[in-house]
Amino acid sequence: MVYMFLANGFEEVEALCPLDLLRRAGVDVVTVGVGGESVCGAHGITVVCDLPETHFRDAKADMIILPGGMPGTKNLGESKTVDIALRTAVRNGAYIAAICAAPMVLGKLGILNGKEATCFPGFEEYLDGAKLSDKYVVRDGNIITARGMGVAFEFGLELVAALTSKEKADELRAATQAL
Repeated sequence: MVYMFLANGFEEVEALCPLDLLRRAGVDVVTVGVGGESVCGAHGITVVCDLPETHFRDAKADMIILPGGMPGTKNLGESKTVDIALRTAVRNGAYIAAICAAPMVLGKLGILNGKEATCFPGFEEYLDGAKLSDKYVVRDGNIITARGMGVAFEFGLELVAALTSKEKADELRAATQAL
């Protein structure tokens, strides 16, 4: 199972575009609302999540996804549920993905130590221990990071490739008429 955590102030495109691509690829993704079932994005779009964080109990996630946005990233970083989910994912060798400002949550927990990673320009100082990359989307082992909203589609395809196959990601690229 894949879990995407959404907190008030999340960047809508960074969440919904990868979520859509993953579900088109047949990947089971559960959205988890930090602070409640309904979460309002940075631009006023409210999403009703599949479950509130108080009901999150999965210790066997295949992937944890964190979209960026402010103050969404700050709210993710303050969530004990997100902290536990990430630490469990590290322990179990699950994929961990973060885009825009959200890689700073991973940096704070030491998850990026020795890993190549990227983030929205200006947040690099928070990627403690990371080998900073100028790429838009970076996959280093089981850690996937991306710069921001403008590469949400590419980020989503990288998540699909990691969880299914590159061929499936290429099929989605063609089916959606992406360049």
